[in-house]
Amino acid sequence: MQTQSAIFDEIAKLMTEAAGAADGVRREAETVMRSRLQRLLADMDLVTREEFDAVKEMARLAREENESLKARLDALENR
Repeated sequence: MQTQSAIFDEIAKLMTEAAGAADGVRREAETVMRSRLQRLLADMDLVTREEFDAVKEMARLAREENESLKARLDALENR
């Protein structure tokens, strides 16, 4: 009976070590993928939220000005 217990203890020890190794591999893969994704995003020419909002506001103002100028032009043409 003592031999079976020793065998099960060894199997449990090996399984614990395998689980620890698998967790280490998972963490290493996450680190590599995170760094590659960060590098990819840094290489892309993306705009910041502030830049996007600024251009959006400029477009809104330009549309309002176009509408105002169109109204003035229509008024002049109707004279």
